[in-house]
Parts: sequence; C-alpha cells; structure tokens
Amino acid sequence: MKIVKNIDELRKDLNVYRSEGKSIGLVPTMGYLHEGHASLIRRAREENDIAVVSDFVNPIQFGPKEDLNTYPRDLEADSKLCEEIGVDFIFAPEASEMYHDRKAFVDIEDMSNNLCGAKRPGHFRGVSTVCTKLFNITGADRAYFGQKDAQQVAIIKKVVADLNIPIEIIPCPIVREDDGLALSSRNTYLSKEERKAALCLSKAIFKGEELAKSNASVSEVLEKMKEIISSEKLTKIDYISAVDLATMEDAKDFDGDRLVAIAVFIGKTRLIDNFIYRA
Repeated sequence: MKIVKNIDELRKDLNVYRSEGKSIGLVPTMGYLHEGHASLIRRAREENDIAVVSDFVNPIQFGPKEDLNTYPRDLEADSKLCEEIGVDFIFAPEASEMYHDRKAFVDIEDMSNNLCGAKRPGHFRGVSTVCTKLFNITGADRAYFGQKDAQQVAIIKKVVADLNIPIEIIPCPIVREDDGLALSSRNTYLSKEERKAALCLSKAIFKGEELAKSNASVSEVLEKMKEIISSEKLTKIDYISAVDLATMEDAKDFDGDRLVAIAVFIGKTRLIDNFIYRA
C-alpha cells in the first residue's frame, strides 16, 4: 500500500494500471475510518483491480460555525485499517494541494435546497466539487458511498450524469452498531449519556420504516418519529422529512421511491440517519 499526498504522483501511478486495462475503485472519505467505511473499502477491493481510498477533510464543505478544526483525524489508524483490507493507495493531500487558488466550483440546483442542503448552505457545493476533483484525479471506474448520506449520494449521481463523468456511483447500506446507532465519525463526540440518548434516532428510523410498510401516511410516520426523538431530553430536532428519492423534493405520500431522513442534535453533536422506502 502506498500513501500519496501529491495529485500528479497519484495520477502517474494510476495511469500505469489504467494503461494495463485494470479497473479502479475509489472510496472518498474524510478519514477517521470506522466499520462503515471499511464495508465500502471491502466492496471496492472485491469489485476492482485497484482500490483507492481518499483520506481528506474537505474544508469547503464545512460552514463557518461547523467543526472543521475539531473534526477527528487519525491517518495512522486509517492506514492500518486500509492495509489490512488490501487497499493499494491512500490519497491524503493537504488542503493546499487540492485548492491552490480556487475559482471554480461544482454546484447543483434544487436538489441541495432541502434536508442537509437547506440547513448547511454551501455544503453540497463543497461535496460536489471535491468529489468531481477526486473522480478526475483518479479516473476511477467506480466510487462507493454510504447510504447514510443519502442526499449526498443522490446529488453525486446527478452531478455525474449531468456532467457526463464516466464513473459508476455505487451506494452501500448503512452500517450500524449492535444497538442500532448508525456509524459516524462524529459519534466520538458523544458523552456516555449522549451516546445512550442517540439511540432514539435509530429507534425512530426503525419505527418509521415499519409504519411506512404498513401503509401509514407520511404525516403519521413523521409524527411518530418526532414523538420518539422528542422523548429524549438531550435532543434537538434539526429536521424530520420525507422526500422524493430522485429529486429531493418534499413528498406527501409513499407512492414512489422515498427517502425519510432525520438530522438531530444530541447535545452539540449533529447526527443524521434515514431509511429508503421503495414503492
């Protein structure tokens, strides 16, 4: 396994394999890898000749009051996990390598106006820009994303389609702790009491999915989920919403593919979770 910090060096290395007709799988991450990331990396390893993991805390997707400076980082531990799985390259650039004098961005209309996009202005412009850069730098055939970030997956799929980027976007299932909490690097921020309270997110998700499958209405599902989360005193709901999975527009029924998504503050830590209902 090789750790690369320079764009030209990574391109040169990967071009050798590409010229041999070998496939490249990319797992874009912000590091501090956990089992959720590992599941994506294993799949990339299984489905491609060359596996690349980007390990980069992307500054342009953080807002001015968000946790860029405190976001957890541990390249040494990340490298160990990647080496155990059999990753070929870790791309771990500095911000100055990725953004010398940035003037160009990749933005998307409409799909970023709801859910996390509405709550975190500019977030998905940052995500779309860095992912497009990573796709161009690596020339990967496939890129793997966790479904916990479902709005991100939908937006990246649309960016790739609209900009004719020759890469396949592969969503992978949410990975959870044994007690149901969705894995997240931000879970490390939680105190013992907050960690216990955070279980209300997955409880709400599981109950909402159960109700949706039993023909409950959207309003009934969202109201029950709100009730479960609000029962925990340490929570503050950022949003609980049902949207069309393809457009990210609000949905009033379950007559199509729907994303039911939540964002909740547990103390000062903002966590997200979701389920997808398919008609």
